[in-house]
Amino acid sequence: MGIWVLPGLRTPFVKSDGAFKSLDAIALSVPVVKAMMAQIDGRVPDFAVWGTVVPNLAWSNIAREVFLDAGLGATIPAFSTVMACSTSMMGAIEAAGMLDDRDRSLALVGGAESLSRVQVGLRQNTSDWLRSVLQAKSFGARMRALAAVRPSTLGLFVPGVANRSTGKSMGEHMEMTIAQLGGPSRDAQDRLALASHRNAVAAWDRGFFDDLTVAFAGVARDTIPRKTTSLERLTVLKPAFDRAGSITAGNSSPLTDGAAAMWLATDAGLSRLPASLPRARLVDFEIGAVDIHKDGLLMAPAYAIPKLLARNGLTYADVALWEIHEAFAAQVLAHLQVLERNGETVPRDRINPNGGSIALGHPFGATGARIMGQAAKELSALGSGARAVVSICADGGEGSVALLEAA
Repeated sequence: MGIWVLPGLRTPFVKSDGAFKSLDAIALSVPVVKAMMAQIDGRVPDFAVWGTVVPNLAWSNIAREVFLDAGLGATIPAFSTVMACSTSMMGAIEAAGMLDDRDRSLALVGGAESLSRVQVGLRQNTSDWLRSVLQAKSFGARMRALAAVRPSTLGLFVPGVANRSTGKSMGEHMEMTIAQLGGPSRDAQDRLALASHRNAVAAWDRGFFDDLTVAFAGVARDTIPRKTTSLERLTVLKPAFDRAGSITAGNSSPLTDGAAAMWLATDAGLSRLPASLPRARLVDFEIGAVDIHKDGLLMAPAYAIPKLLARNGLTYADVALWEIHEAFAAQVLAHLQVLERNGETVPRDRINPNGGSIALGHPFGATGARIMGQAAKELSALGSGARAVVSICADGGEGSVALLEAA
């Protein structure tokens, strides 16, 4: 039984606090799911997987809420998943394990992120105090609970892009990894960022993304890729996380709003999808985890990829396409630095040929679906048997990688 990845649709990606600033993750997801359902003309998937990373107290199972709001049908199971930036790629791996070519042959998988609508919460001790007030069973008990409040009791919790155990941001951790590895240089980072923008702009201009995106809320294409950026403009930007560092806003992925989806199908499930959709076989996957203090917070894929390729008897040269998530240009280059310790070289012209997350954007829950669907389309143009490695790093020293092969 084969497991196939087929590109779905996504919203254009826009910077947070931009055109989608009034929309939460559900509102971003519903139009994508509706557009996906239109592709299969009245048929329905057997189940759905959806994810978002930033929590919201208004829901616990975003997948169910999204698919009910999109009119998918109350009898279609939908569950949520989360693995930081690998969220919707993890959803694809979970879906692949559930497909059996009998009762479950087609799954709709994806995710969304609204970093414009991050919900501010109460600190735990504030919540505990407030609950004690609300649960008091008499007026006197309530007054005593109210009187117990202290200045240290009150406080808000504002979610941030930081690791829980260290309190450091992703960028701060990446600066630490650069110091540990002795590179990459600022110039190399800026050149990779420039290539990401140039590749993304060229891909949009030649229509590569036209059948992968749906216009939404007055936005017809990604707003982040910059035609006018240059190495000179990137070079003058100041470091963002360490005054003596090399990571800048220009060579990092921006905080982004958006949603993306893809199809996972067995051989039988393909009959329920348009024959015109590109497809790639999901050959194998690896979920990596490393010691963040020894190896670096965002470095797990660099150790997972060699395992994946060795298990399948492949060298780097056997891989025609490398779709590597660009949390930071430094992270991509650091991955390559570790990968190439064995003497093999990853061909640079095979990496993110239609742009990566630095230029296209990075809505955490949507990135996996964007990258996997994009890779499936790219492989179809390379011809039967062409292989791709898709790689996404995640907070906590984790990451996911997949091996795809063109039909």
